[in-house]
Amino acid sequence: MEKPRSPRPETPQAVLFDAYGTLFDVYSVGLMAEQLFAGHGNTLAVLWRDKQIEYTRLVTTSNDGAHYQPFWALTTAALRYACKRLKLSLSESAEQMLMNQYRHLSAFPENRAVLQALRARGIQTGILSNGDPQMLGIAVRSAGMEDLFDHVISVDAVRKYKTHPHAYALGEKATGLRARQIVFASANSWDALAATWFGFQTLWVNRQGLPFEELGTQPVRTGTTLNEVLEFFPAL
Repeated sequence: MEKPRSPRPETPQAVLFDAYGTLFDVYSVGLMAEQLFAGHGNTLAVLWRDKQIEYTRLVTTSNDGAHYQPFWALTTAALRYACKRLKLSLSESAEQMLMNQYRHLSAFPENRAVLQALRARGIQTGILSNGDPQMLGIAVRSAGMEDLFDHVISVDAVRKYKTHPHAYALGEKATGLRARQIVFASANSWDALAATWFGFQTLWVNRQGLPFEELGTQPVRTGTTLNEVLEFFPAL
């Protein structure tokens, strides 16, 4: 007797992208950090990012989000912590320079071509990010991509950071689609995992050749650049 076939996934109608690490290189700030703190630029960039994400989880899970702060404030706090941890003297001017650089992170080179291809196929495009609205607006304009997104969605609207399900639900609300009709692309493995649990069709952009999380769930697709998102639409 023939086994019943698993239902084929729906052809998605929208693609939502994580911003930091996926569209914008969070470690590009290390170049300026190296100029300010010779020999410590890369280490500072990595520790800064790790503490930034740790803070988003801390304020989301503690006291039902009562300690929420916007992403800009957490990014500033994470920079100050990282410098103290590395015993680097962070002057006010150096802090301003690094934070301004964070507003204008380098965009990955394939972004524009991928977004243009999606829009040519009639696919909704958007950002779903921990970044607050002002940060995202500046980053998108700085990269010259403001004409390529239908939606720029900040979790600030629900005051809960990813991986809280209320954050991912903003994608459904903005697009008017169910989670399974949406591709979510992220270079952060924890983000790709939680988005898969939420119900999105997921692409993990594994730019650094890392192993995926060992929690029993895999993303729908894995690639090394955003170009792989187009593989969700083979018939278009």
